[in-house]
Amino acid sequence: MSYDGKILARARDMIAGRRRANAETLARRRAEVLARSPAVMAAEAEITGLISAVASGALKKGFDAGTAVSGVRADCEALLRRRAELLERAGFPADYLDEKYDCALCRDTGYVLGKPCGCLNAVYKAETVRELSSMLSIGDQSFERFDLSLYDDTYDREHNDSPRALAEAAFTICREYAANFGKKSANLLFRGGTGLGKTFLSASIARVVSEKGFSVVYDTAVSVVGAFELQKFDRGGADAEEVASRVRRYMDCELLLLDDLGTEMITGFAQSALYSLVNGRLLSGGKTVITTNLGGEELRRRYTPPLVSRLEGEYIALSFAGRDIRTVKRERGLR
Repeated sequence: MSYDGKILARARDMIAGRRRANAETLARRRAEVLARSPAVMAAEAEITGLISAVASGALKKGFDAGTAVSGVRADCEALLRRRAELLERAGFPADYLDEKYDCALCRDTGYVLGKPCGCLNAVYKAETVRELSSMLSIGDQSFERFDLSLYDDTYDREHNDSPRALAEAAFTICREYAANFGKKSANLLFRGGTGLGKTFLSASIARVVSEKGFSVVYDTAVSVVGAFELQKFDRGGADAEEVASRVRRYMDCELLLLDDLGTEMITGFAQSALYSLVNGRLLSGGKTVITTNLGGEELRRRYTPPLVSRLEGEYIALSFAGRDIRTVKRERGLR
């Protein structure tokens, strides 16, 4: 599993927050028990003293920690039984002062034997989906909600098929792509007019792939080119570090969703930046899904031959046709 550093740091903070919350709960319980039954806390202090003595002795040269632990085990177990009895007499559960963890496996550290625990991975996946949702609105977008009935089943001469057949082919490929995403996956190029489901299927792929634990980044072509420009021409700016981090994420993530290629202002620098992004990800093995409203001829007129060569030679092109889905929904009274 590959991690995005920013999201991983946030996931670690959330696990640490659970640890702090549990520690605060235990501290409140100790105060509550002390107020009602000082004898319980006296037994607790004896247990702590025994454990501290063994730990302190273990640091001394020639100290046999194994023998020492065996020697105090019986005393410690007796004190634990006594503490449990005193707690119950005072009206508390026998385990009221035991440390509690959201995850017993890692004890809310997020790691087991130096490797990320399942609880940290679960939080990381949830945060990845949440971050994508804030940018891509994937909350309502999934393969299960993709409605083929919104596409016309009439033959389209330009595409040599009906809009519905094209959408069904794209849907099938995208669902399989998401389910089997990995190092051997292809790059995808979605082509077609506005409102035909390109971004919807991109979001559906993002949901599945990110939930599998892969690093997924979404952004528009306008924002990506803007980030490359800031990195090059505003290196001393207040946000330089954040911009550099954004560019690294574009280059290094396992799946990049580049939306609306063709809406950015084309300059010599924009051409260079897009080529560096596309070619760099091909060389590194990163996978990319690009959406564009431009057809093949428009792509060739707009972009340099090296970039077009990468897009036409290294990407599987999926065509979308028909009427804007939003218009169809309004006409049918759908939301």
